[in-house]
Amino acid sequence: MHAPQDAPIEGPRISIVSTMYRSRPFLEEFLDQSLAALAEIECRHFEIVLVNDGSPDDSLEWAVAKRAELPELVVVDLSRNFGHHAAMQAGLSLARGELVFLIDCDLEVSPMVLVDMHAKLLQTKSDMVYGYQEARKGGWVERRAGGMFYRVFNSMSDVRIPENMTTERLMTRRFVQASLELGDKNLFIGGMLAWTGYQQIGIPIPKGQREGASSYTFMRRLRLMVDAISAFSAQPLTLLFNAGVSITGLSVLYIAYLVARKILFDDTLTGFTSLMALVTLSLGMTTMGLGVIGIYLGKVYKQVQNRPTFIVRDVHRAP
Repeated sequence: MHAPQDAPIEGPRISIVSTMYRSRPFLEEFLDQSLAALAEIECRHFEIVLVNDGSPDDSLEWAVAKRAELPELVVVDLSRNFGHHAAMQAGLSLARGELVFLIDCDLEVSPMVLVDMHAKLLQTKSDMVYGYQEARKGGWVERRAGGMFYRVFNSMSDVRIPENMTTERLMTRRFVQASLELGDKNLFIGGMLAWTGYQQIGIPIPKGQREGASSYTFMRRLRLMVDAISAFSAQPLTLLFNAGVSITGLSVLYIAYLVARKILFDDTLTGFTSLMALVTLSLGMTTMGLGVIGIYLGKVYKQVQNRPTFIVRDVHRAP
């Protein structure tokens, strides 16, 4: 895996890829730990790719200035905020290493996990080593919300992803190239990498609590779950159809019951409350059904537009 001593180095051995959004408080320590991890695995030819996802603080300016001390630092500046998953995809597409290590820079996970991941990848000859939490961090709501995301996604998606998976993963060049060829415009990196296949293996990694508030609120997690499921499965449409058939069947039975009472007992139409409940339920199901169909139509519209998932304004990289 290592080039001979007299062979020219065509590119970095390892690319460390991370994204920046309100990341300034973490960057210096992140780079220090990244360099320590690279030194421990004796990797002298590397690059650290930081993607600025429209960060409103001075993360970009600090990273560009840091290149004077660390020429291996590559700073990618996107034209605006495209979102975490688009920024990760941008970093993966511009990384040139034989191995690519994807990690968040907020220090919830230390870059030192690269050491164990690198050893595991060499030992198993896998194409991706990913991290997962043995026990989710945070309070009761955060733990339950995170667990619910994976359970709901795996129960409704055609692609299964390991529960409590983290962003951090070490990948081979061929694996990264294959994942970039998927062409998805509705991005869910975790699902896309799981779908890519090859040999993937997980290792447990410790994950601490981020300093400051996370940008992933409960509503953002909920939207991510909806986007992820609709991008990888048509099962919600099947469930919607089954629910529609069930409600129609119940409605027919109830109508038959009312007609039978009219014929047998000459009753006026009874059960106004029950009838209104069924009408209200049918209206709610219809509205929900139109919403689900709208989500899928939106996915199709976004895919056929074929717009790029990100636009790069500048790349600060040594020639």
